[in-house]
Amino acid sequence: MTLPKVAYFSMEMAIDQTLSTYAGGLGFLAGSNMLSAGHLGVPMVGVTIFWSYGYYDQRINSEGNVEIAYVRKQYDFLTDTGVTVNIKIYGRDVKVKAYRLEPEIFGTCPIYLLTTDLPENSPEDRAITHKLYDSNESTRIAQEVVLGAAGVKVLREVGFDFDLVHMNEGHALPAAFELLREYKGDLNKVRAKTVFTTHTPVSAGNEVHWVDTLMNGGFFAGATREKAVELGGENFSLTVAALKMSRIANAVSQLHGLVANKMWQHIEDRCPIIAITNAVNLNFWQDSRVQNAEKSPEDAPLLETKKQMKKELFKYIAGKTGKLFNPDVLTITWARRFADYKRAWLILMERDRIAKMLRENKIQLIFSGKFHPADTLGRDMFNNILKQSYELPNVVVLPNYELDLSALLKKGTDVWLNTPLRPFEASGTSGMSANMNGALHLSIFDGWAVEGTFDDINGYTVKYPGIDDDIPWEERHWRDYECMMNIIENKIMPTYYEDKQRWAQLMRQAVRTAEAYFHSDRMVIEYYNRLYKPIAHGIDEEEPKDIITAEQPNLNAWAYSNIK
Repeated sequence: MTLPKVAYFSMEMAIDQTLSTYAGGLGFLAGSNMLSAGHLGVPMVGVTIFWSYGYYDQRINSEGNVEIAYVRKQYDFLTDTGVTVNIKIYGRDVKVKAYRLEPEIFGTCPIYLLTTDLPENSPEDRAITHKLYDSNESTRIAQEVVLGAAGVKVLREVGFDFDLVHMNEGHALPAAFELLREYKGDLNKVRAKTVFTTHTPVSAGNEVHWVDTLMNGGFFAGATREKAVELGGENFSLTVAALKMSRIANAVSQLHGLVANKMWQHIEDRCPIIAITNAVNLNFWQDSRVQNAEKSPEDAPLLETKKQMKKELFKYIAGKTGKLFNPDVLTITWARRFADYKRAWLILMERDRIAKMLRENKIQLIFSGKFHPADTLGRDMFNNILKQSYELPNVVVLPNYELDLSALLKKGTDVWLNTPLRPFEASGTSGMSANMNGALHLSIFDGWAVEGTFDDINGYTVKYPGIDDDIPWEERHWRDYECMMNIIENKIMPTYYEDKQRWAQLMRQAVRTAEAYFHSDRMVIEYYNRLYKPIAHGIDEEEPKDIITAEQPNLNAWAYSNIK
């Protein structure tokens, strides 16, 4: 039995620092998927956008505040396929050109990158593929039409006869509507060829637009308004429609599987949602020095390797900020998207408490991450922490968090801090690649940490009696903070400074658990066995037996008691 041919559609893909086609975790996940698909030799291709200006470049200005800049990207390693397709967007004929990233460049499967930035298009249409996640609603809709509908047309033109379309988030939904057009409205045929990954319970990640706005943009590829409303509602939900147009969907961690099934249980005719936990590419993220040191029966090689990697990170920090960090001091890093629910500020809630630890050289803190350009709250959060870094010793904020900086941080930190408001972190993969490099995960009991961070074995989890009580958010913040700080002060610091043998053991277990399960090779194999093969060959995936039901209204309490 041959494996089905899969076309994987994603608005962003983090393949390499050289290729600015990503914003954050969604792109990191997609990039690892493409690398593992190439490594395993499975019949998959990627479809994404050639962003002329990437996401954005993040800088610190002369006033000491963050600013964003757009720099045109130029790549000389992409293959011009010679394929250009036409697509209707807001009633206009728009040309979409396809480039191809060959597998031998970075070790991925083949990837097609689409652009409208062509001389034959109007300036307005050229701008569609300028900036990833453009904040203008009309442009954002146009981007999704290019990704999905034009993506399907490009694959037809290049001769990739796919068995399945995998939509990584709702951005690629126009691909399903393009298939609906091809199959003359036969929704069952569309479902037979479509799977869907839902990434988050956060409202911003479950896009909604008024149906007529989408109609005008060409989002539905000629489907009637009535059909569109039937699938996604008048206030059209991309996630709801994707669940109705797919044969099967996956959440991105086991806890998220419970959350997603509860969240969407009221949707009639939706497909089953199973849980396939995200992962990262081991070959890309793990430093070979860690891999070699972990195999040694002695602790010294692993501890010395970490110290050397800390020195390399601290040299970068000194060059960027002028601050000299000490490789013998416990270093904690918070680095991810600056979204409010991720709570970058949590460890700074009591200024005097953290300041004392910093002044006594007990800890060093590193922050890094990007916010969406239109997210004023995220920008303010970044600037507030940046201001505190000027006032406090042993604290830095590093701008332009991208692949290379991410790798440097994960190699050179001791503790990787994850502080989301449970249960909003569906997965959160950065801690996986940190673990691969001997950094311990200190995480709220959420996302993948529920499965992969074993308290006092390979890291630490913030959990306590009543973790899912129905309490005000402000009280939740303080409870999480107190538990986290108690772990840092009473477990992490004493172990790090007083018991190096135990610390090395924790590091070793962090590396081993990450290697064992959170390598994206496992994820791709699971995709094929649980998402792709059952659909391609007409075998129904059973509805998961452990999903929460309407008779279990308190999702979080139920999940906590059953997963811990």
